[in-house]
Amino acid sequence: MAEAADIKGTGPSPARRWLRRTLTVAVGAPLLVGLLQAPVVTPSAVAAPSAITAEDATGSKTVDVSLDALTPGTPVEGDTVTLTGTVTNRGKGAVTDASVELRVGPRMTSRSEIEQVTGRTGYRSDSDPAPAQDAPTAKIPKLGAGLSAEFSLSVPVSDLGLDEAGVYQLGVSLSGQTPDHPYPRVLGIERTFLPYQPEATEKKTRISYLWPLISSAHVSAETATDDQQTPVFEDDALAAELLPGGRLDQMVALGKDLPVTWVIDPDLLATVDAMANGYRVKEGSLHVPGANKELAERWLGALEKAVQGHKVVALPFADPDLASLAHHGKDVPGSLGHLQSATALAGMTVETVLHVQPSTDFAWPVDGAVDPAIVSVATSAGADKVIARSDSVRDDLSYTPSAARPLGNGRTTAVVSDALLSTAFEGDMVRAEGSTLAVQEFLSQTLAITLEQPENQRSVVVAPQRMPTVAQAQTMATALRGLSGRRWSQPSDLVAAATAKPDPNASTSVPGSSRYPKKLRDQELPVQAFRDMKTTRDELNDFKVVLTLPERVVTPFGTAINREMSTSWRDRTRAATIYRGNVLDYLQELTKSIQLVDKSDLTLSGRSATIPVTVQNKLVQGVDHLVLRLTSNNKNRLKINGDRVAELPVKVGAGHNQSVKFDAAAAVNGQVPVTAQLYTEDGTPYGKPMSFTVKVSEITPTVMLVIAGGVLLLALAGVRMYTQRKRLAAQTSDAEANEAADADAEAAEAEAVEAEAVEAEAPGRAERAGEPEGAGADGPGAEPGEGGPGGPEQPSDPTPDTGPESGDPSATGEKVDR
Repeated sequence: MAEAADIKGTGPSPARRWLRRTLTVAVGAPLLVGLLQAPVVTPSAVAAPSAITAEDATGSKTVDVSLDALTPGTPVEGDTVTLTGTVTNRGKGAVTDASVELRVGPRMTSRSEIEQVTGRTGYRSDSDPAPAQDAPTAKIPKLGAGLSAEFSLSVPVSDLGLDEAGVYQLGVSLSGQTPDHPYPRVLGIERTFLPYQPEATEKKTRISYLWPLISSAHVSAETATDDQQTPVFEDDALAAELLPGGRLDQMVALGKDLPVTWVIDPDLLATVDAMANGYRVKEGSLHVPGANKELAERWLGALEKAVQGHKVVALPFADPDLASLAHHGKDVPGSLGHLQSATALAGMTVETVLHVQPSTDFAWPVDGAVDPAIVSVATSAGADKVIARSDSVRDDLSYTPSAARPLGNGRTTAVVSDALLSTAFEGDMVRAEGSTLAVQEFLSQTLAITLEQPENQRSVVVAPQRMPTVAQAQTMATALRGLSGRRWSQPSDLVAAATAKPDPNASTSVPGSSRYPKKLRDQELPVQAFRDMKTTRDELNDFKVVLTLPERVVTPFGTAINREMSTSWRDRTRAATIYRGNVLDYLQELTKSIQLVDKSDLTLSGRSATIPVTVQNKLVQGVDHLVLRLTSNNKNRLKINGDRVAELPVKVGAGHNQSVKFDAAAAVNGQVPVTAQLYTEDGTPYGKPMSFTVKVSEITPTVMLVIAGGVLLLALAGVRMYTQRKRLAAQTSDAEANEAADADAEAAEAEAVEAEAVEAEAPGRAERAGEPEGAGADGPGAEPGEGGPGGPEQPSDPTPDTGPESGDPSATGEKVDR
């Protein structure tokens, strides 16, 4: 670094040196007299102290002087410098006879001197310059306690006494009286810097400014069940950053007109792209449609235009915390694999969304802090350039060297960003004062770098904070616009800076692990975080092999695991733990969608039977490559498919159940515990086992003999019943035949008697020959129904035939002999 560097050829002018000597004599003589003589304290001395004691540090913080604007920030000859601000009385009494004065200090001789002046607060008579003689002042007759007043001072550059190019200290002070000190003294002061370079330098410093587009993780591992797998967000907080005036909106709006190198986390692009294509958001136990689709489309369109013509660097997907991985994760198996997948995914994501080809060979540890472990991990996934920082890789030089240099074994290039420039805008930039002072210091430091070695051109890299606030981004943009004159600097990009010729005197050693900042180490992800990631990864590997469409699960969970390693989780330990837990819980919920349906205990009678086991699949895709293993805990009593253990393949369609049947053979009576367990084809258990009991009731020879005897008795009883029925039927038939013969004899006898009667009546009929035909017993005079065809049946009528035997089955409950 150039903390102790002198600016060559930039000493004070002879007139200024004469003025310094005169002031030194004037100030030193009374002090020398005071040392040689005993102090004499008089009432007049107490009432009217010397001018020197009036300007010491006592009381110099009574009034707060705020410098809100300084224009132009980099003046040239002929310009008028205007300073505006506010003075506020922080004391208990009123300030009277006050005036705001401009103080122009001597030319700064090194970058370290600028830094020292920045750290001062109260007025110091031994280092702060006197008020400029020709500069105007602002009079404030009275300033009550707690009150404020605005001021404005304008002075031509020619009246500032800027003899030559360089960085000058500029101060605004308020001098006045207070009730307890009724004499003029400095009650407050604010310091800043004025870079003055009216003509362009021959060799300009190349400045590569990184413009980071990084955010925190918002996408969960969950997706909708549609064909598009609509992503589900943990929250909709990213929309606030994309809104007009939001952080990410401002980063794009400001960066498009600035000479910067875009450093982008591909996860941010993937997240906003998902919003633009339709997304859902968790709201309790529900997933509601996201409402910021058009907002995301607008931002992506603006970003795509902004990066055209600029260099774009893609960090590994989700910006993994390299230091946490190096210090806590590398010893957990598989952790480095996540970094490799994140690096492979980076370029493809940026190219797909923004249609530009990014550089993917840069690694950026937090705050550019490195040690051997971090460098090793950072380059393990293919990156051969590490963005470090000069407060980590320190140069013991009197000037600022170029950023690039070989690191360690020479296979890695360290691009060392400048620490003072990179941290210039990390403070509170909301107040105008903070922004103004930061811009002036940044511009002054860049000029000081150029003037350290004006004959040598160097390349400097600025790597600001990863996620600047809106105010910080606006201040950064103001500072970069201040360099637009290109009088001592010119814009460059990170790729060019990395390939610039290294300074042979620059440090190439990697600092030891003991020099890694404790503050950063305390923010790292713990070892348990990487163990949780391993658990999720192992379960994902077991799950994907049984799926017919594994990419529907591997992609969202793979990116979710990458997000679990994000640098954005620093100082958000609880949020990181919740996110990891949600990812694992959801994966386990999916794996449980493939399970065995519980069975009740079975009773097995007989020598063999079939045991069905049902596999349930609640997923929206089919499962395959599973094996169902059924194990008998007592082979002597129960065998399954001829052995103690049997396996059958399982394939179940989406949303279906599949019954898998095993042949079981019993040998001995008793209860046999049986265990069913799903396995992947490589023998890895899948899910929980399911147990049930089979009660075996074996049929022995004795039992068979008893059953056979019973059957024989039943057969004999049936034969006996059949014989009895046949005998009874024969007896009934004989009786009916005898009755029929007797009836026939009686009928014949009746016919003979009737014939004899007819013959006896023949003479009488002849006598009655004149009677109408048909008269008599059977004639028309006979009563109906007493004879003839419709008359009552006579005993001599033949017996009616019986109907044929029915062929219908026997009635219910009827016993049938076979």
